[in-house]
Amino acid sequence: MKTKLLFAALLFALQLTASAQEKLATKNGHIWFYSKMPLETIEAHNKQVVAVIDTKTGDVVFNLLIKSFSFERALMEEHFNENYMESLKYPRASLKGRIINIGAVKLSTPGTYNAVIEGELTIHGVTKKVKEAGTFQVSADNVKAVAKFKLSPLDFGIKIPAVVADKISKQFDVNLDLDFKRVK
Repeated sequence: MKTKLLFAALLFALQLTASAQEKLATKNGHIWFYSKMPLETIEAHNKQVVAVIDTKTGDVVFNLLIKSFSFERALMEEHFNENYMESLKYPRASLKGRIINIGAVKLSTPGTYNAVIEGELTIHGVTKKVKEAGTFQVSADNVKAVAKFKLSPLDFGIKIPAVVADKISKQFDVNLDLDFKRVK
């Protein structure tokens, strides 16, 4: 009986290890947005993006705290959190999706691979379907994900007061730079 129990525990541990090797994760991914207008340049960085990729299925989950965006000017950061993003009411942004061309993206073989991620992006309490392209740069030690796309604050119910509407772009460039480690 003890031998069977020990064997079952060992088999379970091996399954967990094998399953863990099929995951990539980061706790300090970098995402930033940028908008340049004649009267105002807006740029903010968040280096605390948490993300996990299941290399077998292509499932992807990203999560970040809105308050973790940092701006060059403190007043701009305060307005971003209190007036626009309402970060106390909507503290997180997330993406839940899948790499739809996972068969062509060899996350265990060194090289550079173009990928398309499709899923649901939630910002400011609003969820939208998205489909964006990016690149995975795979090395023996890690996997780097890089992407650039545009988002409109209005698409996510973020209201821009008329008094500053001419200072803020209708769309922002969003950049993603994540270094994933293999989970063991």
